[in-house]
Amino acid sequence: MQSDLRNRRSLKSALIGNRAFYVLVLSILVPIVVQNAISNFVNLLDNIMVGQVGTEQMSGVSIVNQLMFVFNLCVFGGISGAGIFSAQYAGANNQEGVRHCFRYKLYLCAVLIFAALAIFLGGGEFLINRFLHDEADPARIATTLSHGMDYLHVMLWGMLPFALTQVYASTLRENGETKLPMIAGIVAVFVNLAFNYLLIFGHLGFPRLGVRGAAIATVFSRFVELAIVVVSTHANAERYPFSKGVYGSLRVPGDLAKQITLKGMPLLINECLWSTGMTVLVQCYSQRGLDVVAAMNISSTVSNLFSVAILSMGSATAIIVGQALGANDMARAKDQAWKLVFFSLCLSVGTLVLMQLVAPLIPQLYQTSDAVRHLATRLLRIYALCLPLISFCNSAYFILRSGGKTLITFLFDSGYTWLISVPIAWSLVHLTGLPVETIYLLVQLAEIIKCAFGYVLLRRGVWMNNIVA
Repeated sequence: MQSDLRNRRSLKSALIGNRAFYVLVLSILVPIVVQNAISNFVNLLDNIMVGQVGTEQMSGVSIVNQLMFVFNLCVFGGISGAGIFSAQYAGANNQEGVRHCFRYKLYLCAVLIFAALAIFLGGGEFLINRFLHDEADPARIATTLSHGMDYLHVMLWGMLPFALTQVYASTLRENGETKLPMIAGIVAVFVNLAFNYLLIFGHLGFPRLGVRGAAIATVFSRFVELAIVVVSTHANAERYPFSKGVYGSLRVPGDLAKQITLKGMPLLINECLWSTGMTVLVQCYSQRGLDVVAAMNISSTVSNLFSVAILSMGSATAIIVGQALGANDMARAKDQAWKLVFFSLCLSVGTLVLMQLVAPLIPQLYQTSDAVRHLATRLLRIYALCLPLISFCNSAYFILRSGGKTLITFLFDSGYTWLISVPIAWSLVHLTGLPVETIYLLVQLAEIIKCAFGYVLLRRGVWMNNIVA
């Protein structure tokens, strides 16, 4: 009896932190959640407004956003390699090291932008066509393609401000500053929302531009966000010391550049392959028709909004664990890692319940067919049921990454996607007559394999490394 009581107390102390711990977590997490929640809420309103124009317009925008998602994740993955070093340099209070990491991010983003422009300008129509399958109505395909291309050509102008904002915002967060990126993000999403209203529908004397208006609003909001972050950072150099002299030299030490590349390239490749894998999954589901594209668009937009706290826990986890590792405090890093995992799981259970309640309601806001609404509701409920699995995998990924184990994270993330998820989806779509919601459920449940792998890696502590000592 006493032994069981001691075990329960031991388990509680291992998984639940004290007040100071949660104050630390929330101080980092809340600004990120607020920024992402507002951004995703406006994305939902944005999505609904485009949906008011028509299902084909909404599908065209959704397909392009899925393709742009690959570029966005490549930027995220590319700067994350330098971010591992930057977070640990910040933990060691080495601001010159942070500056070198900042410059490395700039160079890498320039390469990614040029590569993305070449791909989208040369093969945009081909890529959009891979998602268009509706033999019963070829006219719908042509209309969706036309709207998708209109949207893509404008969205390309937003890649530069997006990438530069990520360079600044990531460096600020790695130094513990989350409020400035949050404020800039909040302003940007409301600018986006306002100009969506004006340009999609042509209100207050503005031209009625439909999907082109939605793209223009997004691009303009990204320039606004960039301006706020850059001006505020350099105007407060005492508060953000890494910005002092950051452009005084564009040099990155060769040894450090080599280390970042060796550690970071697997992350870049991982994000590229993972996001491409997610895009291929959507393309597999789209084989069941254009209604599936529309329903997946609604489902993913709503899911992103409600799971924002869970997914934002990844960034908070990387910062907290990364700084502990940079301070060479392995015991604290291990202790905090498991508490962060458990906290994320608790958030996922609460989100699961909430999403089950709202799943039938939000799709009704879209001006689309009943079939699309009903399918979106079923997909939302399936996603909600699998949130604990998604939560654990997300936490495990960021913990592994914080210790510089980028090859392991590569295998854990994109390796799993391409070796497990994509083959399952492709086989079920092409070799069976199962409805898309059943296929989606089976693909999501396969995350159990990834959870088991992640648990073993976390328990073994292979991620506990100080890479800037």
